[in-house]
Amino acid sequence: MQEEMPFEAELVTRIGWLIRLRWIAVIGTSAVVVGASILLPGQLQTWPLLSVTAVIAVYNVLLELDLRSVRLGPAGRERLRQATVLASLQIVLDLLALAILLHFSGGLENPMGIFFVFHVIIACILLRRGIAFAMTGLAVVLVSGLAIVGHAGLLPHYHLSLVSGDLYRAPVALAAYTVTIDLVLLIVAFLTSSISARLRQRDALLLQSNASCRLRREELAQLNSELQRVDAERTRFVVLVTHELRAPIATIHSALELVRGGYTTPAETEEMLDRAQRRTTELLALIRDLLDLSRIREAGRAAGSEHAVAPLQLDSLLRETAEFMGPEIARHDLSLEIEVPEHLAQVRIPADQAKLVWTNLLSNAVKYNRPGGVIRVSLGQDASHVIGRVSDTGIGIAADDLTHVFDEFFRASNAKLASPHGSGVGMATVRRVLESWGGQISVESELGKGTVFRFVLPLA
Repeated sequence: MQEEMPFEAELVTRIGWLIRLRWIAVIGTSAVVVGASILLPGQLQTWPLLSVTAVIAVYNVLLELDLRSVRLGPAGRERLRQATVLASLQIVLDLLALAILLHFSGGLENPMGIFFVFHVIIACILLRRGIAFAMTGLAVVLVSGLAIVGHAGLLPHYHLSLVSGDLYRAPVALAAYTVTIDLVLLIVAFLTSSISARLRQRDALLLQSNASCRLRREELAQLNSELQRVDAERTRFVVLVTHELRAPIATIHSALELVRGGYTTPAETEEMLDRAQRRTTELLALIRDLLDLSRIREAGRAAGSEHAVAPLQLDSLLRETAEFMGPEIARHDLSLEIEVPEHLAQVRIPADQAKLVWTNLLSNAVKYNRPGGVIRVSLGQDASHVIGRVSDTGIGIAADDLTHVFDEFFRASNAKLASPHGSGVGMATVRRVLESWGGQISVESELGKGTVFRFVLPLA
């Protein structure tokens, strides 16, 4: 549901206040007329005055019913328009009723004419400036009309005997009095409407500031949530790195302690040093992978400057990486099949990062393949992307592990059995590289039957 505007809410509330105040006026006027007819018989036109008061009560009931329908309607411009019409109608009816009551109770001789000022003030507070001045003009016309009609004898004048002299028989005094009231009405309208306009303008500024503050609060909440997420990710990263570094360092430390303590034979010493060297090699590989991941993370934040990166042929880097890994592929008794079209489109990605992608994908295909297996690599393209595909005939990945393949430090249970030592950050690095440059990667696998990695990168 649309939120109420401040001016709309105030107007609907004040209309209800006016209706309640009118009931007080009806009761008070009736009591004064009846009391005057008893205490001062002949001073007032009792029945005409009571009739006008009854008419006021009737239209007040109708106004209250109309106000209920306005309140039940949806908030917004339409309700504001209905409320403005209802408030304007109230003031017009009240001004006409006041003029008729004054006519039957002495006209401008009656001090109750001051209520014209009261209604003008209400109009200037509740209504827009143009409508408020229109109401003020109606009040001026009614006051001047009472003076002209009474003085010209167009309608009978009901003189109040309680007032000394007859104002309507002194044209100069009547004119001065009428002009004074009209000027008071105009001055009051100008001052009140000016103050109301400034207050409404201030309300609008406060509303705008409140909306801006609410937007900023939401932005800060999102930023805080993002900072908490980053902090949690950083904490997790530190814990995982510490855990991964602890095992090889502990092995190296234990081997050196045994050797230095003289607890080993020369043959055992050689074995311990070999073990320490292997673990050191693994540790250096892990540190290299972590440095690559950290560098890719930082590069991902600046990937928006992709136009500074020269277009690149992925197939040339693929062949270079495959040639470099040739001895490793041969050592595992594997065959490599590469399929690349003649004219492959270029992509925008730094060469070192593209090499990381090929190195990690091919390393995984080698490490988790079976002796005599096949590695198939292909490149293709569609209207907007270069498409890469790396498949193997290895151990595969369990369905439960597929959703975690690209998580940092994750290694499937069968992968740990096939190769006990590994960092688990290779696929996370590949994903971050590709996503940093507008690409994506996905995996399909069946346990015991091999794995297929498929990635896309936008054309340069």
